[in-house]
Amino acid sequence: MQAVKQRIMLTIYLSALLLGLLGEVHCVGMCGPIALILPVDRNNKWKMSIQLLLYHGARILAYGTMGLLLGFLGKGLQLAGLQQKISLVFGIIMILVALFPSVQGKINARLPGFWIRFIGRIKHGMNTYLRRKSYQSFFVLGFLNGYLPCGLVYLAMVGALATGSPWQGAIYMMVFGLGTTPALMLITWLQSMFSVRLRNRLNKLIPYAVALVGLLFVLRGLNLNIMFLSPGKEMLQVDRKKEMMFRKKMQKIQHTRPHESP
Repeated sequence: MQAVKQRIMLTIYLSALLLGLLGEVHCVGMCGPIALILPVDRNNKWKMSIQLLLYHGARILAYGTMGLLLGFLGKGLQLAGLQQKISLVFGIIMILVALFPSVQGKINARLPGFWIRFIGRIKHGMNTYLRRKSYQSFFVLGFLNGYLPCGLVYLAMVGALATGSPWQGAIYMMVFGLGTTPALMLITWLQSMFSVRLRNRLNKLIPYAVALVGLLFVLRGLNLNIMFLSPGKEMLQVDRKKEMMFRKKMQKIQHTRPHESP
């Protein structure tokens, strides 16, 4: 049972990597301008490589922190017996976004005020560190960049929430971030590599990647007992039994613990 569950999660991680790889063109459009103005040392290729690794490593780490928090939320939904329904609902949402891209624009236009102010502070901080060339500055820049608003990141966050596990959510977001990295590194190294024509062609593939990831989450929520894709009801019952046994064990430990004397 555990081996099958691990294979299903591996499939989901691969879908996160695919979403990141196919979404690179979108990232080049959104984060490419930042990548082009990074204060890298172009006269020293070794130093430039370290600077870029720090920048993108910190960006991936920021994604991981978001995935961790979303995984905790998903874990709470899992304990409430809602994980499969959440996986199904969010999978459908991702498919709808792929089919109707205008939905994503409406979501971005209705962001709450506190989030807009938060993003404003992040942009102010990035402007400050863009004037510096220390290794620490590149790390901070990358970490802040990870929290900038991006429709593709929002879709990956939906996937992290649907994993129902803090660590799996963190891994999901970091794998997604890893997938977005090659093109962003190349655009810094080879500034003229991505022509407008090439970006437009590759940009058409993004909805297919989003729909594929959504389909995987839908299959996961339907309990069809398909190997590597959809767990059966028996596996879910085993997981719930283990969770109940763990709760009872913790309650027993708390009851048997000696009371402290006043």
